[in-house]
Amino acid sequence: MTAELVRGQNHTLPQTRLEIRVSAGSPVVAGATLGDENGVVRGAEWIAHPGSPQLPGLEVSQQAAAGHRLAVDLEALPETVHRVTVLLALPVGVGGPTRFGATAAPFIAVTGLDGTEIATFTLTGLDAESAVSALELYRRQGAWKVRAVGQGYAAGLAEMLADQGLAGAAELAASIQEAVARSLARSVAPPPPRTPEGDRVRQASGPSDPGPAPAAPPAATPVQPAADPGTASVSASAPTPGGPINYAHPRRQHAAPPTPPPTAPPAQPGQAAQPVAGDATGWSMDERLYNQIWGMFEDLARAAAAYRSAVDFAESRMDQELDRSLSDPRNRIGGAGDRAREEARAKRDELTARAREVLDRDLAQLAAEAAVVEPALPAAYAGWDNPVWHAHRIPMELPMALRLGDLHLPERTGLRIPLLVRLPLERGIWVDSGRTASEAAALMDSDRLRRLAMETAVLHAARLLAVYPPGEFSVHVIDPAGSAAGPLAPLVDAGVLAGPPAAGPQGVASVLAHLTRRVDLVQMAVRAGAADSLPPDLDTGEQLLVVNDFPHGFDDRAVTQLRYLADEGPAVGVHLLMVADREDASAYGPVLDPLWRSLLRITPVADNHLADPWVGHAWTYEPPVTPPGSRVLEQVLAAVTAARRAAGR
Repeated sequence: MTAELVRGQNHTLPQTRLEIRVSAGSPVVAGATLGDENGVVRGAEWIAHPGSPQLPGLEVSQQAAAGHRLAVDLEALPETVHRVTVLLALPVGVGGPTRFGATAAPFIAVTGLDGTEIATFTLTGLDAESAVSALELYRRQGAWKVRAVGQGYAAGLAEMLADQGLAGAAELAASIQEAVARSLARSVAPPPPRTPEGDRVRQASGPSDPGPAPAAPPAATPVQPAADPGTASVSASAPTPGGPINYAHPRRQHAAPPTPPPTAPPAQPGQAAQPVAGDATGWSMDERLYNQIWGMFEDLARAAAAYRSAVDFAESRMDQELDRSLSDPRNRIGGAGDRAREEARAKRDELTARAREVLDRDLAQLAAEAAVVEPALPAAYAGWDNPVWHAHRIPMELPMALRLGDLHLPERTGLRIPLLVRLPLERGIWVDSGRTASEAAALMDSDRLRRLAMETAVLHAARLLAVYPPGEFSVHVIDPAGSAAGPLAPLVDAGVLAGPPAAGPQGVASVLAHLTRRVDLVQMAVRAGAADSLPPDLDTGEQLLVVNDFPHGFDDRAVTQLRYLADEGPAVGVHLLMVADREDASAYGPVLDPLWRSLLRITPVADNHLADPWVGHAWTYEPPVTPPGSRVLEQVLAAVTAARRAAGR
């Protein structure tokens, strides 16, 4: 059965020897790029195009045409290749259309060698784009899948190749268009011959491994695709939906890490791969697990997007068929109209059931993967119920990320994806204590909600203290009215705070003045290149300021200082963790809007306000909680205290 894909949907490939057929309303240039585990094209030798149509396991057309047949042998690709992206572009300077919106939507079919269609995709919705990443074949846990992409580029081939990390993209794009314009290419050759055993002959020529990859472009930071905190999202610089996703750590400027050694046999064609914890790439197991979690996050987002799109398509198709049927007056009497409605609903139900079957298969595979990944997580990534916390030792090196809670979608609420943010924190956090934050919050007592918000903040502060090396992280607390004494008791009793919680106007002013001075001095030292000139009493470690019940107890000067810390602090190691109800700050008008927008909004109760960077789903955020009756928080804080004493801090 052919899978009719929509943008973002994926489908498992039952075989590795394929043809990709392209039909377009006007001549187009067809090509393909090879990508490594990060989706990066390592060089021009990893691109098949009309001027260089053959690579190991890949062959494309040598001319612009309205129809193309690309030959792919996934088994013949170099081992360093994890992604094949099929590209289409309009030829330049030949008198044809200059944008895809002026021609019929291209149609792509992935077929077997016998012509049997495996998956199809129609690239609708294109307008000013003159180049498009049509679809990609990608390796996931030893199995190959096809994903419908449909990502267009108004600036053409050069922008598309640059988006895949290719150096010299503009020059290569110009040479491809020049080859097409001069008709230097000939018609596509047939697929490579097969051996008597049925395997295609692997070509000996061409690069099998072009060497170390260039530094990968920075990855999207998982913090925000939407500006308004009310719809805050999970990625600060979200990649364009459907574009290549790079999970490399943004501060790593090295060649791509080696592929982890296989710990499970690859899946047989047609069978789901056996999940393995840490099967992503990375320099350490922590980095591999981090990358794997983000891969699971993306897979779940796209699987749900494909299902929802298929359901919408089924409903739309039913409505159209009913409209056509009932527009005929002859169908309004007798049983013809009833039969038309029944047939339309039956088709809708069939399409919906097929989409649900695909979704359930993908969800089952992700659930199996989550079941093996969760127990393998290090403390910084693990939930408070993970046994790893009972044997936790304060590390000597900073981990690359921290868990802030869990995310899930309504299609399967039991499938939770950890929400990880990179360390050191690149923006502050706002725990929303307002009753207008969500439907669940509206049903709660205000005092209970504020206490839950402060307890959530305490759990985050404790986790940060537990994952930083001894003495490299300090926590300050501002509690103007002293209303958070109960939730703050674990931190106070363990002696892990930099000082007693500040109360009253003088306490607020003292803490803000201290941290503002630290930001100013470090900024001046950095700009002057004179780090040795900092005062000896200045704590250069990371600082976290926990603020309760903002803006109560804050005058205009204190508000200005807090905004300054939010804007300038993260770059020099000063971070905010605010517990506040935005409605309480309405008296300040828009003056505080920049402050709220600069913070990552989370809630003390479950709420669906976070969005992913790929398709923009509303994800339900579940805040962290300790198991009922557990003393894990006290044990972890005691370990922090003991580590500080041992280090003489």
